[in-house]
Amino acid sequence: MLPMLFQPITIKSITFKNRIVVSPMCQYSAQDGFANDWHLVHLGSRAIGGAGLVFTEATAVSPEGRISPGDLGIWNDEQMLMLQRITDFISNQGSIPGIQLAHAGRKASCEAPWLGGKQLSVAAGGWPVLAPSAIPFKDTQVPVIAMSITEIQALITQFRMAALRAYQAGFKVLEIHAAHGYLIHQFLSPLSNQRTDNYGGSFDNRIRLLIEIVNAVQQEWPENLPLFVRISVTDWVEDGWQLSDSIALAKILKNNGVDLIDCSSGGNVAHATIPVAPNYQVPFAAAIKQSVNLLTGAVGLITSPAQAEKILLEQQADFIFMAREMLRNPYFPHQAAQYFHHEIEWPKQYERAK
Repeated sequence: MLPMLFQPITIKSITFKNRIVVSPMCQYSAQDGFANDWHLVHLGSRAIGGAGLVFTEATAVSPEGRISPGDLGIWNDEQMLMLQRITDFISNQGSIPGIQLAHAGRKASCEAPWLGGKQLSVAAGGWPVLAPSAIPFKDTQVPVIAMSITEIQALITQFRMAALRAYQAGFKVLEIHAAHGYLIHQFLSPLSNQRTDNYGGSFDNRIRLLIEIVNAVQQEWPENLPLFVRISVTDWVEDGWQLSDSIALAKILKNNGVDLIDCSSGGNVAHATIPVAPNYQVPFAAAIKQSVNLLTGAVGLITSPAQAEKILLEQQADFIFMAREMLRNPYFPHQAAQYFHHEIEWPKQYERAK
């Protein structure tokens, strides 16, 4: 019997050859937002490895939206050239190229993790940090600037134009990053959003920015291509964003043309206690899938073929997003196929190693 992990699935005009997704993972290796040979080899290796969908890292829609000076960007047309080379290579391996569009908000302007990860002041090569409210992620942060309505409208346009460039660069799946304490998540959560205008206060006001970005993106992103949204389903803090909020949001996103919710969690406040363990976020994907009747992706410490297959068989999610296991093992899909005694296509250059 064909394992669920290797059952194709079609969303709109795109058919994915399996349910294995290379989750967006920051590489902190770009220069002025431009992809380079590192990104080609990193993402290309995962496509050779057999993943059905290969996502870029969080790709900034503006220079100030980067987490670090090494983040990928898609805020100008020149950045599309190398991205086109990458999408061509991924597509030629039979995988689907995906891009995650992001703005880091108050978690922007930081060093790469291997340099210490501290936030950079403007004098040290950083840039002004924007957020819904002037509330820092940590007390040691550089000052945070509460966004004006004009800046919010400019941000929406930046997402829209980034979506157009993503399509022109050959991406077939677009994901909006509204998780992990980055800017859109900061608007969603009452812990980071204390605005008193139309973008703060009530649930409907706090989700307004995300809905407006979703609608703006769809002005440029073709109707026949999948649109995903990654959310942190809970802040893991009692008075923060909760699962019930995520279910309510998912219903609205479904009605606004979103095809899948990529279910992560946390990242918005430094004091949250997160019970990290294998499958710890899978119940969130299951709850949204069952409550909203919407496709979901499960992510977080999923490391084995049997574990991934069980999640799918129990209908807790429709895709398995894998991050660190894919860093350790870009050929996980091939090895998973061997585990299930299932034959999948290999690159012709590698067939003699079967």
